[in-house]
Amino acid sequence: MTPEQMRDASLLELFSLEAEAQTQVLSTGLLALERDPTQADQLEACMRAAHSLKGAARIVGVDAGVSVAHVMEDCLVEAQEGRLRLRPEHIDALLQGTDLLMRVANPADATVSAAVQAFLVQMAGLLQPGAAPSVPPLPVAAPAPVALEPAPVLAEPEVEAEAEAEPEPRPVSRGKPTEGGERVLRVTAERLNSLLDLSSKALVETQRFKPFLATLQRLKRVHGQSLRALDGLKAQIDAGEQGAEILESLALTQQLMGETQQMLLQQAADFDELGWQAGQRAQLLYDTALACRMRPFADVLTGQSRMVRDLGRSLGKQVRLEIEGEKTQVDRDVLEKLEAPLTHLLRNAVDHGIEMPEQRLLAGKPMEGTIRLRASHQAGLLILELSDDGGGVDLRGLSRSIVERQLSPAETVAQMSEAELLTFLFLPGFSLRDKVTEVSGRGVGLDAVQHMVRQLRGQIEMTQSSGHGSRFHLEVPLTLSVVRSLVVEVSGEAYAFPLAHIERTLELPAEAIVQLEGRQQFWHEGRHIGLVSASQLLNRPATPGDGQSIKVVVIRERETLYGVAVERLIGERVLVVMPLDARLGKIQDISAGALLDNGSVVLIVDVEDLLRSVEKLLSTGRLERIERGGGGTREVARKRVLVVDDSLTVRELQRKLLSNRGYEVAVAVDGMDGWNALRSEDFDLLITDIDMPRMDGIELVTLLRRDSRLQSLPVMVVSYKDREEDRRRGLDAGADYYLAKASFHDDALLDAVVELIGGAQG
Repeated sequence: MTPEQMRDASLLELFSLEAEAQTQVLSTGLLALERDPTQADQLEACMRAAHSLKGAARIVGVDAGVSVAHVMEDCLVEAQEGRLRLRPEHIDALLQGTDLLMRVANPADATVSAAVQAFLVQMAGLLQPGAAPSVPPLPVAAPAPVALEPAPVLAEPEVEAEAEAEPEPRPVSRGKPTEGGERVLRVTAERLNSLLDLSSKALVETQRFKPFLATLQRLKRVHGQSLRALDGLKAQIDAGEQGAEILESLALTQQLMGETQQMLLQQAADFDELGWQAGQRAQLLYDTALACRMRPFADVLTGQSRMVRDLGRSLGKQVRLEIEGEKTQVDRDVLEKLEAPLTHLLRNAVDHGIEMPEQRLLAGKPMEGTIRLRASHQAGLLILELSDDGGGVDLRGLSRSIVERQLSPAETVAQMSEAELLTFLFLPGFSLRDKVTEVSGRGVGLDAVQHMVRQLRGQIEMTQSSGHGSRFHLEVPLTLSVVRSLVVEVSGEAYAFPLAHIERTLELPAEAIVQLEGRQQFWHEGRHIGLVSASQLLNRPATPGDGQSIKVVVIRERETLYGVAVERLIGERVLVVMPLDARLGKIQDISAGALLDNGSVVLIVDVEDLLRSVEKLLSTGRLERIERGGGGTREVARKRVLVVDDSLTVRELQRKLLSNRGYEVAVAVDGMDGWNALRSEDFDLLITDIDMPRMDGIELVTLLRRDSRLQSLPVMVVSYKDREEDRRRGLDAGADYYLAKASFHDDALLDAVVELIGGAQG
């Protein structure tokens, strides 16, 4: 609210603010009392919250609020004095009253009156079992609310902030009211973003002092060298007994240069001090502005404990939510976007994870299930770990569902690891529930959670232990305003890779690059990693390297690793994210922009998008080779050959033979893979095996000859089967040439290719 709005605000509006704070105290305290009804501090906190709301409601004339709060207070006082032990039905009713207190603060709710009467009858029955229900009389209406005149609000002259009076202290994260209270400042998002933008630019501008200072230091060194040279010249002249006038001129020059040096020394010192002070001030300004965006992680948890408890009871389960790291500070934008995925994961844990009480007892577990949510900071990231002590994932049922949905063949599923099986849970529409309920089974599941997490430039992983529960590990940036990045040079321009997606950087010797499956790879930590050119991915002209080594950035997205070859590694930077103009739309492989220390623009790479571009280039066979001597790429128009064979050895042998002769070669692992490649790309020749899974070579050639676009494509069959009937089958299907693997040699294959389509560039 602005000060003007505050002066016009009614007491009812302020009552709504107080109700929001005090009902949070009630919710937190009642959930704690459900686990231990004798906690004196929680009883006191809840009683005081109800008492405060009763008084506030009386002041503003909300009669229904007075009645609800009054009966809740009576119940809590009886529990404090030992005349009543709170049971689950009492907690249920008190939580309903808590919800009603928020509703009575909204005059537009026409149904609240009936709900209040029903609640009062319910509470009367609980407080006086067996007695005729009696409804506490509604208090006499208070005078009409008047506008509240707030205390004067002080604001900094540079930034206009909006203050708001607090009728009652707001609760801290554990549900206890603060002692002295804290004035809350509200700043509009537009003004806050402007402040952050100004401070970030000021921070960038201070970095421009560095090159100036470096220049002064260099000038100082050159000047010292000049002095030494003049000293040497003077010594030579002295030895040659030159005239007095020359000596006098040299002495004067020395004197002037000495004075100049003193001035330069002083200027350098002053400039250094100025730059340090300006940098400190700008950093403080930026940190302060950024802190305005930060909120405790507890803010996203409002109502989550209650939701877990209520959902558990509706399903006949006993569930408790334990939270660690409530005070962890996170950007408010990140918090808002985390609320939906966290809510889904918590509901999923209650519904899918925690077993029914009788099942837990049979498994040797306590009847009450536990869900743990932990928040912490690590290297500029918010780390969230959500685990439950439920039954875990039914891997057999998951495998069966994968096969039934025809997502993968049964033989393949049987060989999958646990981690590979769990990844299917993140597919769109995938659910292990056959029955649709209000809680789950509607086809909107972990894929939506994963999508929302990735929108935050984060990642999510799932692990589980059968019979002992599941665990989700989320990593998202603490703020979307800044990003720690590695800045590299590609085709003479700067690009930034977010550190969260970088596995490591390498400098590879040329001989470390090998060719496997027609793709360039290198060996790193026990596995082959594909190597791609950043210039091709980012559509930049290739620039020759130094001929000695290749700089590589190894990027990761879940279990996928790729090496991206760049020209130069500039270094790590903390960049202020500057969103691109919305009129540009989504730019492929780029997420945002930023400014470097010298004021030049750098584009921030969208790593997830970049990996999709890599996969697309691989699937279409357009991935260009990186020259072993540098970062350039070869773009000579060559004839293209598709090799289809389920044997890695045969594929690689044929690829090498043809590539060494100058042909461009793409490979496919079976007939289906080859058919997809033929339909999406243009080739000059198809070389295929016969016996392959999913689709054999005969089927592939038959399909090809029926396709109007492909029916004239030359086809060579290379097979271990050297019988006449096999040869006849291949040729009858439409092959132009049949070559037996058992008898063919290098020249035979190459001669056949030349006979069919000519030389590589012919």
